[in-house]
Amino acid sequence: MIVGLILLVFALLGTPLFAIIGAGALIGFAQAGYDLQVVTIEIYRLAETPVLVAIPLFTFAGYLLGEGGAPQRLVRLTQAWLGWMPGGLPIVSLAACAFFTAFTGASGITIVALGALLLPALLGAGYPEKFSLGMITTSGSLGLLFAPSLPLILYGVVAQQAAVGGTVAIDDLFIAGILPGLLMLLVLSGYAIYRSVGLSGVRQPFAWTEAWAATREAAFELPLPVVVLGGIYSGWLAVSEAAAVTAAYVLLVEFVIHRDIPLRELPRVVRESMMLVGAILVILGVSLASTNYAIDAGLPEQLLNWTRTWVESKATFIAVLIVMLLLLGMLLDIFSAIVIVVPIILPMAASYGMNPLHLGILFLAAMQLGYFTPPVGMNLFIAAYRFDRSIIDLVVATVPYFLLLLGCVLLIGYWEWLSLAFLG
Repeated sequence: MIVGLILLVFALLGTPLFAIIGAGALIGFAQAGYDLQVVTIEIYRLAETPVLVAIPLFTFAGYLLGEGGAPQRLVRLTQAWLGWMPGGLPIVSLAACAFFTAFTGASGITIVALGALLLPALLGAGYPEKFSLGMITTSGSLGLLFAPSLPLILYGVVAQQAAVGGTVAIDDLFIAGILPGLLMLLVLSGYAIYRSVGLSGVRQPFAWTEAWAATREAAFELPLPVVVLGGIYSGWLAVSEAAAVTAAYVLLVEFVIHRDIPLRELPRVVRESMMLVGAILVILGVSLASTNYAIDAGLPEQLLNWTRTWVESKATFIAVLIVMLLLLGMLLDIFSAIVIVVPIILPMAASYGMNPLHLGILFLAAMQLGYFTPPVGMNLFIAAYRFDRSIIDLVVATVPYFLLLLGCVLLIGYWEWLSLAFLG
């Protein structure tokens, strides 16, 4: 108890999360009389995971897209083809942000890269400021359920290490996220269409010349989903191989074909992208060791017995789980939550007959709400800085989107078919 309180104090003082988790694991193993080399063994076991190489490669590709002219080309393309629709520009914003976040794996990058383009466009077209700010702040996290989202891959890695409740293949997670991700996009698109009623000047005429020009300009970015998904599901590429091909392809497009990024900037992009990867992998390594200590100490069994005492049905468990994830989303970033919480809730969910793929999609769908939920909601702080608005203004602006997406989360949680329909 005393050790736990000391670690909590250090955490509140700003000590890095990996240090807190690692210290907890080392102290726990030492008190139990285990050789502390068990922690390094867990890190080595993680390093042997074949799919792990996909994380730095996809992250690097996403950072390259963000640094280059891909955001501008993507916005122009979607605006040219969808701008004529009622609510067309907001739908453009949603689609562009979802695509971009799927490849960068970080919604904050999406807000920074696309926000400067989309917010002035939405305001200039006559959409209210609160509506526009809320949409951009919210839509930055929509791509987390679409391949090759970094949180999807990370959940798969953690679930494979836990080995509870059945096999969790990364490519199956990619498939499982399609319908839930589309549901969220469609719900917010419907809201955008509703809000556009009665507004003048919010639609632009469709022009074949502009559509063709925008398509030609973005011609080299368009094959990316085909490279990733087509390569994996055709059987030609494993997930790690698809990541390598994607990184090489984006490197070629941004540095050789479009020449958006000077070659001298490459070391900086590599460094910044690998700082994110390094932070995630360090937390993942020490968290696996901490999880093993918790298993040895019988914590999962105690939690399972306690849950069984108070929660009798699967439906009630899902309700409790959603509430817990919403609370966690207010306090932890999604990467930390995956590596810390998933190994604990996997056996609990399995005991209620919950498919681990369904659990993963529900976990990410609920946790993504944490990106714009105070007090830790990262998107709120990034958007406040990017658009020079107060946190309170952004919290108020995102309330309608939060409620709509919360409805989607409930539907995802209780309608398992959404996640498993394409998996047979």
